[in-house]
Amino acid sequence: MTQPVQQTPATAAALALGDDALVLSHRLGEWAGHAPVLEEEVALANIALDLLGQARVLLSSVGDEDELAYLREERAFRNLQLVEQPNGDFAHTIARQLYFSTYQQLLYGHLAGGDSEFAPLAAKAVKEVAYHQDHARQWTLRLGDGTEESHARMQRAVDALWRFTGEMFLPVAGLDVNWQEMQLSWSATVTAVLREATLTVPEGPTTGAWRAGAGRQGLHTESFGRMLAEMQHLHRSHPGASW
Repeated sequence: MTQPVQQTPATAAALALGDDALVLSHRLGEWAGHAPVLEEEVALANIALDLLGQARVLLSSVGDEDELAYLREERAFRNLQLVEQPNGDFAHTIARQLYFSTYQQLLYGHLAGGDSEFAPLAAKAVKEVAYHQDHARQWTLRLGDGTEESHARMQRAVDALWRFTGEMFLPVAGLDVNWQEMQLSWSATVTAVLREATLTVPEGPTTGAWRAGAGRQGLHTESFGRMLAEMQHLHRSHPGASW
C-alpha cells in the first residue's frame, strides 16, 4: 500500500495532472505493435513518453512515483474520465487526443506564465503539448475530410467522447485558473478544427449532452479497472524487484 499523501491544494493539483498524464501515456502505449502505420507507431510512442515524463515530475513531487503509479487503488486516482477511455479504433484515439491535448496546451500555457510551483514543468511541457495538439489536429483533418468511411468513423468518435469533456473545466484545487475562460478558448479551438475537418460539432454545454464525469473524485468508468490491473500487474506480482 502507498503511504498516505498529505492533502493540500498543491498535492491535489499535482495528483490530478500527474494521473491524467500517466493514464493517457499508458493508453497510448497500448498502440505499440498495433498502430496503422510505422510512422504512427513512433509518433504515439513519443507522445506517450512525453506524458510519462510529465507524470513522473508531478507524482514525484507528491511522494514515491512508483508507489503512486503501481500501488494505489482505483478510487485513489484523480485523472479525468476522458483519458481512461479505451483506444477504440484509431479515430477514437485521435478524438481523445484532440480534446485532451487542446486542454493541456491551454492549461500549461496559463501555468507557464504564472509563479506557481507548476510553472517550470508547464514551461517545458507546453512545447511538447503543442506537438501533441498539432498531431491530433492533422489526423482529425485527414480522417474527417478523407473517405466516406474515415469521415463516418471520425464523426462517431467525436460524438462518443464529447460527453467526457465537460469534466476538464471543473475547478481543481491548487490551480489558479479561470476555468470558464479556458472552456471558451477550448471550445473555439476544437470547433474550428472540427469544422475544417467537415465534421459536425457535437452539442455544447447548454444541452444535456455535455456531462461532466467524476474522475477527479475517484469515480471511474468500467474500463479503467481493467487497464489499471494490467498496468500494475508486474509491480504487484514482484514487490521490491529491481532490474
